[in-house]
Formats: sequence, C-alpha cells, structure tokens
Amino acid sequence: MAMLATFWIVLLVALNAPAGNGQSVQTDPSKSGFVGDTVELRCVFINGKPPVKISQVTWQKLINGTKQNVATANPDLGVSVLPPFKDRVSFKHPAVRQRSPSLEDTTIAFSNLRLSDEAAYICEYTTFPAGNRENMVNLTVFARPVTKMTLTSPTIVARTPKRKMPVATCMSANGKPPSVIKWDTTLKGEATFQETRNPNGTVTVRSNYIVLPSRETHRQKLTCIVTYRAEQFTDSVILNVQYEPEVKIEGFDGNWYLNRQDVKLTCNADANPAVTVYQWKLLNGSLPNNIEIKNNTLFFKGPVTYEFGGTYVCDATNSIGTRSGLVEVNVTEKPMPQGPPGGIFGILGVVVVAGLIVGVVATICMVYRRGQKPRTETDNDLTDLPPAHKPAPPPPKKKSSDMKGGLTSDEIQVVHLDKEDEIQKIPLQPPYYDMAQSESTAFTDKPNSGHMDCDVQYAELDTAALASSPSPRSSVHTGGDLVEYATIQPSSH
Repeated sequence: MAMLATFWIVLLVALNAPAGNGQSVQTDPSKSGFVGDTVELRCVFINGKPPVKISQVTWQKLINGTKQNVATANPDLGVSVLPPFKDRVSFKHPAVRQRSPSLEDTTIAFSNLRLSDEAAYICEYTTFPAGNRENMVNLTVFARPVTKMTLTSPTIVARTPKRKMPVATCMSANGKPPSVIKWDTTLKGEATFQETRNPNGTVTVRSNYIVLPSRETHRQKLTCIVTYRAEQFTDSVILNVQYEPEVKIEGFDGNWYLNRQDVKLTCNADANPAVTVYQWKLLNGSLPNNIEIKNNTLFFKGPVTYEFGGTYVCDATNSIGTRSGLVEVNVTEKPMPQGPPGGIFGILGVVVVAGLIVGVVATICMVYRRGQKPRTETDNDLTDLPPAHKPAPPPPKKKSSDMKGGLTSDEIQVVHLDKEDEIQKIPLQPPYYDMAQSESTAFTDKPNSGHMDCDVQYAELDTAALASSPSPRSSVHTGGDLVEYATIQPSSH
C-alpha cells in the first residue's frame, strides 16, 4: 500500500511538471467534506503557445489501481455523467455544456457526499497534437458521529451488600475519524471505553461510568464530553438512585424531667422512594398508655413521668427495604442545669481579652528592658572605647594614718534614725573590724586649697555599751553588735 502511494506521488509530480510546449493541468492537492455535503473538485487546463486543441476531458475515480470513469466533456459529443454518479456529479461552469463548449475549466461539483466517494480523482485532458495531460486530487469524506448519553438502567438500586455497577453510558456512533469521550463529574467512579469499527469505515466509541450506588450518589450530575475534530458536544444526566431509609429519631434533648409538658419524638427518614410505613416500639416493654402516634411523630400526653423512660425504636419502610433508628430516653427528677445563653461565647471573650492584656504587658516589658542597658554592658562599652574617648578617672584618695583606739560611751554621740533612714545609711562597703592602732597619717589637699590637715581615727564599738542610753524614739535596743565609727580631728602637725 505504501509503495502504491509513493508511485502515485511520483506520478503526480511528473504530471504537474510543465511540458516543453507549456501545457499543464491544475488541481487542488486534496479536498474534504462531510457526508451529505457538496464539494467542488477543481480542474483547469493551462494552454501554451502555440495553443493546442482540446479533444476531450475525462474525470476518473482511482480504486485500488483501477480507473473508473465519472464524467466526460467532448466538444462534439457533449457532456456525459456515468452511473452511479449521474445524479450527484455535474460540471460547475455552464460553458462546458454549451453547443460550442469551453473546456479550459472543467471543475465538477460532488453533491450529497457518501463515504464511498472517498478516493483519488484524476482529471485528464486529451489534446492534439500535444497528447494527454492529467492531474489528481484526493477526496476525503468525514462522518459526523451521532452522540447520546443515557442511564444504563431506568432504576438504579443501592443493594446490600454494595457492589459497583455502570450507571450511565455515553456513545459516539458512526464517526469518521473516531471521537474522544471524557467525563466531567464530582462523583467518585471509573470509566470504561470501547471502540467498534464498522464496515463502512466509521467508528463507534462507547464509554460506561461505573460507581458504587448509595444514598450519596443520588441526584449527582454526570456530564459526558465528546470531542470530534474541532467540535465538542456535551450531554448530562442526573442519577436517580433508590435506597433504603436512613433513620434518625429527634426530640429528646437530654432534659426530660418529671412534670415537664409537651414532649415528643419524631422519626425522620431519608429514603428514595419515600417511606410508606412507620412503626414505633419500646425495647423490653410496651409503649406508655398516654401517647398518640401521628404519621412519623410520637406525642406524649400529659406531664412527664418515669414511665416515659426507655429505648424507643422507629422502623421505617419503603419499597427497597426497612431500616431502624433508636433513642435512649432518661427521665430525671429535676431539670438539668442549663448554662446561661452565650456562656461559651462569654468564656471565649474573657480568654481573648486576657490574652490581649498579657500580650500588651509583655510588649511593654520587652520595650522597657531593651531601653535599660545593663551596667556591665556599659562598662564593657567604655573599656572598648579608644583612650581619647574614655572619661577622666576619679581623683585618687588621700592616704592618712589610721589611729584606731577604743572610745567610751560618754565620748560617742548616739543618733537614732528612722527605719527608712537606716536603710538609706547602709554602707556600700563591708565593715572594718580591725581594733589595732596604726600611725596617723595626715592627708592634705592642694597647697592653696585652704583646707586644714586632719587626723582620721577608726575604732569599733560594742553596741551593748549603748544599751543604757535612752532613745527618744524607741525604748528597746538590741545590743551586742559591732559598729564601725570614725572621728576626724584637726592635725597637730
């Protein structure tokens, strides 16, 4: 087949090459159309100089290497279209059909295309004295598919035990070339695909969507998207799944107490089709006497008594099956304490406000601590400074001779301080307890300072000696402690 195609390509090139006298036949390389449409196959003769005489024009269909005549135009015999094309093929230009025809343009119109029309067509000119000139055009016929989507079964039932089943079918039939099918849905499932090639050359594509039928799949939307060449078709279905009732009993709020009025239980069932029968019963006992059943509701008449307690069961039945729901009713002597409305929101509000306050306080503390630079860091910063930027050192202390001796209580003036004052007077240096005498050394200031030389004497005093001294502020004194003291006297030097 490939060799045959190569042969015809080489032949076309040879035919399209202009002859030495300039005559040639021009056609389109290919044409296409859909089944039922009309398509034109162009054929134009280019006459050279000197012009040649056209004796006849013949259109032929090439089938498996064999030529089949379609139509002819002869200046003497006129126009002829052969079966099976007689009713569907005609020459486009009226000049071809005149008594004295013009055969330079012998384009034909193919109407009501069929799939069987797909082939290669040859337009051949017979001339004198140049001989035959021809060219070929390939005709492709497309077939639009018929697309439809249906439910696999009018009734889809969710059975127990559950099993997967196809619920919808999307089909694109008799297409050429074949279509591409996709599904668009939020429903969890899987798709299967099948292609069938038909005798006429078309292809039918079929796809099933498979799901596990359940209450959740009911009323779900399935959309089939069919793409054919540059065209797209969509169709949708809504699943109708039948299932047993899903039962839930409502009405018991956990606070049925003695003498409470107007209580009831309601049996709510989600089912397709709808529930037709509701049945109430009490496990391990009979229903109370003062109750009334209306449809799916159990009304308790009169005040609540302990007789109302127990496990209530509701059976709901539809055409698919029967399912049950139950509720345990407890009766208390007194009402259960109820929290104030919005109690939870109030607690949440307090927590949020407390969190905000803690956050603000933490932020303020962090800002304050960053603003307070530690003393050690300051000292280190000063140490790292160059000598030119360091502050001047404090003046050195003057040395003096230490005269340490004992004093009597009569020579010491006792000053009593308030507790606050005592705290403020606590020395920053540790006390000095050495009672030995040392030479007194006078300390002086600068020569012109005008200050007098003084002697400094240090001694320690046992506060027990002061116990007998009356205090204007306190009548109680604890003795026995050592107190550092000093006297400064003018120097005799």
